Amino acid sequence: MFPARKLKELEPSQRRRKLILILTECERILRARTKRFFLNEDKDLPCKAGDSLQDGDLLQLYLFVREDPKLQTEELSVFACLAAKMETADSPGLEEKTAIQLRLCNLMRNALMRAAGTFPAEWDLIHPESHRKREEETIPENPAQKRPFYPGIFVFAEDIRSPFNVGSIFRTAEAFGAEKLFLSPGCAPADHPRAKRSAMGSVDYMEWEKKSLGDLPEDLPVFALETGGIPIEEYRFPEKGIVIIGSEELGVSPEALDRAENRVSIPMKGIKASLNVGVAFGILMEAWIRSLQKGRNAPERD
Repeated sequence: MFPARKLKELEPSQRRRKLILILTECERILRARTKRFFLNEDKDLPCKAGDSLQDGDLLQLYLFVREDPKLQTEELSVFACLAAKMETADSPGLEEKTAIQLRLCNLMRNALMRAAGTFPAEWDLIHPESHRKREEETIPENPAQKRPFYPGIFVFAEDIRSPFNVGSIFRTAEAFGAEKLFLSPGCAPADHPRAKRSAMGSVDYMEWEKKSLGDLPEDLPVFALETGGIPIEEYRFPEKGIVIIGSEELGVSPEALDRAENRVSIPMKGIKASLNVGVAFGILMEAWIRSLQKGRNAPERD
């Protein structure tokens, strides 16, 4: 799977970077195997071309990783324990063994990234490189027309200035199945590098467009996520509608509140009683989609 001889010839920092890339690829392969177990697919099916990964490969990688001078003793002890478990597993087809392999790969990769000073962003639940490769394999040519969504679920982001927050809103809207996202003219650009980074590819296959408050569809109920409104657990979400989320500094504008039929709030008890707009939006979308699922409104495909 990888040229062990060439790895030996590299100086430590170069070898570290190369190992990070190799372990990322190993994780992609192992995640695909784990998914097959979850779907109860035939475990004996041959892997996709280029996806061969043997126990010996992982053990060889472990031997290289443990020689890294910047890794801590505690980390190496964990790696050694997992490597021993991997070797003593009964069968290479066992789901438990694949889980051990995946954990070993993940821990070694993250340890090497810390040693290299290249930390993954805290909002990335999946490493960007493995996520990108999976997207290349699964996203259709015209993904915006293929993705499942709840028809009539729209989001209006008003003057979100942070590219990170814009990307986070894209990612959350797509994940929960919103049909479309509207960005006000005052929002950070959706194609900003930091927005695309935090969106994890969602900008490429989530329907969206720039639109002012006055241009929103007139035939749908509108509600705003803002303080001082109906507690979210008491609010009766519409089957179709538009939610307005406001800027980080000022919240939803008075004009947008006038446009909204209701104001929905997330009860908080802490001293700050404040949430990042992306986090608050995620809480609201989970509650809205849960209410739809109770009404058995399944997501559709365009």
